[in-house]
Amino acid sequence: MPRASLKTSPRFAMEIPPPQKARLMRAAALEHTTLKDFLLRAALGAAETVIDKAERIALSERDTQIVLDLLDNPRDANPHMVAVLKARLPA
Repeated sequence: MPRASLKTSPRFAMEIPPPQKARLMRAAALEHTTLKDFLLRAALGAAETVIDKAERIALSERDTQIVLDLLDNPRDANPHMVAVLKARLPA
């Protein structure tokens, strides 16, 4: 898992090629905000999407019903798996 930066400085340096910077500045102006606020809002939105996708499991209604059924009615233990798990337990 990637680690977050341990630096405590709130500064973030970034080189943006002039054509891309001009486009970003135009978009920020159309939103009546600063370039910094525009980029921060966009980046945080993208970060939330990435984190949400990584931390959530989305199940279809059918799959949800299968999982709930397995929780309510668990299958019998597989003897081979029980043996493997017991072998891994510390003595």
